[in-house]
Amino acid sequence: MLTVVNLEEPTPATVSEPAMAGSSLIDEIVRDGARRMLAAALEAEVAAYIAAHAGELDEHGRRLVVRNGHARPRRVLTSAGAVEVEAPRINDKRIDEVSGERRRFASAILPAWCRKSPQITEVLPLLYLHGLSSSDFVPALRQFLGTSSGLSAPTITRLTVQWQDEARAFAARDLSAADYVYLWADGVHLNVRLAETKLCLLVMVGVRVDGRKELVALAEGYRESTESWADLLRDCKRRGMRAPVLAVGDGALGFWNALREVFPDTREQRCWFHKIANVLGAMPKSAHPGAKKALAEIWNAEDREHARRAVAAFKLAYGPKFGKAVAKILDDFDELLAFYDFPAEHWVHLRTTNPIESTFATVRHRTKVTKGPGSKAAGLAMAFKLIEAAQQRWRAVNAPHLVALVRAGARFQQGKLVERTERAAA
Repeated sequence: MLTVVNLEEPTPATVSEPAMAGSSLIDEIVRDGARRMLAAALEAEVAAYIAAHAGELDEHGRRLVVRNGHARPRRVLTSAGAVEVEAPRINDKRIDEVSGERRRFASAILPAWCRKSPQITEVLPLLYLHGLSSSDFVPALRQFLGTSSGLSAPTITRLTVQWQDEARAFAARDLSAADYVYLWADGVHLNVRLAETKLCLLVMVGVRVDGRKELVALAEGYRESTESWADLLRDCKRRGMRAPVLAVGDGALGFWNALREVFPDTREQRCWFHKIANVLGAMPKSAHPGAKKALAEIWNAEDREHARRAVAAFKLAYGPKFGKAVAKILDDFDELLAFYDFPAEHWVHLRTTNPIESTFATVRHRTKVTKGPGSKAAGLAMAFKLIEAAQQRWRAVNAPHLVALVRAGARFQQGKLVERTERAAA
């Protein structure tokens, strides 16, 4: 779960003294607990290292690997705040046979260069996307972490430039070694402080043959237009991307026309998350509870035939009064039910664009009440870092071994494998 700073909470000036004292005490307890756990983990790591080399002795029978007190205290930024650490030291007298130099103990928990936890690097792009300028980071981080040491405005500026370089390198990478069987596509809109129009990000997330989810592409587009999506897809194809077997996206996207041009053999699945919102938008709120239940009977049906019956029931119940709402289902009927032709274990993944929606949920909410990043280039870089951090926690799809069968052309009926036929590579 991403660490998020709540920018809407009251500032210290507006909080009563008892509340501030209680909050400060809680923060201090959390930080003390984090410090104690980190110290215990470091001691255990050192003890294990010494025990592993206890049998290595010099010519006088003395151990070559022994404790050597503690290093000078240093402050490390963690998601629990600033924690002061005294890392235990090791005196390793062994000589490396290849280099001829003394061997050194390197902590995997707290490397010598570490001054902040990886989770803190996730906080920074979120803060930027929330609308903070580089000069705003220092007070925001001081309140969140208990210190702003090592995170000055110039440091943030350098990080921003570095992230922009990383985003450009990612956009130019070779895709010939990757094979994305499923593909989710969505457009994300962010406010930009120094621009009159919003930044439209075109996001594609794919599922590799081994079932792992991965960011495929992130690019600036023009209002999710067909030409913007076509440019992105053509670029991916030029860099070696194969045609996905199934693509999932919002029905309003220009993505579909672009997909039919660049990868005409890829099947289409409309996102139920977006579709339900569109249907309910064409109905009065008084009808929403019943409509939601009726729609759930469709997308959650046990197979395609039951889904067809649920659609017929929905049309019968709501067609006379809310024809436009019902038409939104009937017009995309085949594309809404395409997921039934794939493994039942994958249905929960293929019905919506949730991998993209969930990643950007906080950003979508926050940018409604903030000014957004300072430039489009910075906004794209921050979004890239946000997804990069989230990607580390994405789990593989259910039954990942079935993804390779889908790529091989296997046929599924009612979610079960009924035929396996190899087809020529695309």
